[in-house]
Amino acid sequence: MKASARYLISTAFGLSLTLGVTAGAGAQVLFWSNQAAPIEETQAMREQVLAGFDGQVDFQTQEPGPFLTRLDAELEAGSGAIGVVGALHGELSNYTESWMDLSGLDLGVTVGPALLELGRLGTDELKYLPWMQASYVMAANVQALEYLPEGYDLDALTYDQLVEWMEILATETGSPKFGFPAGPQGLKHRFFQGFLLPSYAGSTVTKFRSAEAVAGWEMFRELWQHTNPASTNYGFMQEPLLSGDVWVAFDHVARLGDAFNQRPDDFLAFPAPAGPMGRGFMPVLAGIAIPQGAPNPEESQALAIYMMQPETQVATLRATNFFPTIDIDLPDDLPNSAQALGAAITTMTGSDDALPALLPIGLGDLGGQFNQVYVDAFERIILANQDIAQVLDDQANALRDVIDRAGAPCWAPDAPSEGPCPIE
Repeated sequence: MKASARYLISTAFGLSLTLGVTAGAGAQVLFWSNQAAPIEETQAMREQVLAGFDGQVDFQTQEPGPFLTRLDAELEAGSGAIGVVGALHGELSNYTESWMDLSGLDLGVTVGPALLELGRLGTDELKYLPWMQASYVMAANVQALEYLPEGYDLDALTYDQLVEWMEILATETGSPKFGFPAGPQGLKHRFFQGFLLPSYAGSTVTKFRSAEAVAGWEMFRELWQHTNPASTNYGFMQEPLLSGDVWVAFDHVARLGDAFNQRPDDFLAFPAPAGPMGRGFMPVLAGIAIPQGAPNPEESQALAIYMMQPETQVATLRATNFFPTIDIDLPDDLPNSAQALGAAITTMTGSDDALPALLPIGLGDLGGQFNQVYVDAFERIILANQDIAQVLDDQANALRDVIDRAGAPCWAPDAPSEGPCPIE
């Protein structure tokens, strides 16, 4: 999309927006958030992000307990002082019926369709605006591009193509050059939950032991043959990328940044590959919602629109290190890591085959046990070379036990469920 189209706001809506803000002159919007809670981020939000809003905003951040206590009270009462809420997808999804429909807002920007779909919270209405995001991406030393087969597009790579590329790279250089955060502090479980299984089975839980899931693990077993064996010690992939022990890697953007900041000309970032079901990815997504009983809905809507504009999204990135959710060219004066990683996230989340897989929802204090099921599957299938189908059958029983004890219904990409998420 051309820049002029991304920045355009319709004249009619711009007029109504101006009138709405003017009519409420003096009315302050309480922006109630559990994001940007560190004092430095809170201050940056107030002084750098919200200072340009043509209205009055009281940005208040709270820890989870106080945040939810007040939010619960006001939403239950159907009225209160909160005008805009900023929180993670999983938290907003607990109050689906309490949010105003934002479908009619003309934002004047392009938001990835997959993210907008998440904002509907399973309804026909837009319950929240995707505000800011982080995720996991791929990173490569530019030397690795010399071995990329002709015709392969980094922005549209498949897992089969990744395996072929890594095989060529290992053969030609004499050693495996793929790196994976499989160490004790690595986020390997998020790859299996948010990337591998969704890409192959279109699921994180329900099809955990399906034939499609088996195919995904078979691919990863093949990829592991071209993976640096030191990966079982890796926690942050920026370190082996910088040392040259790894030329291509997967990790969370926060664990790749140093490589891009220290040697920006040596590395590039690109989206996670796609499987038969799509390009599975796990966004850490925060949204903006407006309570049905907001005291000044016009001002709240004006603030919500303001938070989605290109300049505001860039300012939010600077303040929080969370990336924009809109189609935007990032400015050149951002840190190298923000430019490279942000562009990869935008491409991934806006791709035609984007398949978001959310962080687990509704597990409470059982989240660690849920993650361990995937870690155990990896260790048995990949490290111990056990039969894939048998391992998945065994681990499915452990997974079902965790889900049932938590009473957690399904979350995307699995279809919504009544009661605990089923495992086929």
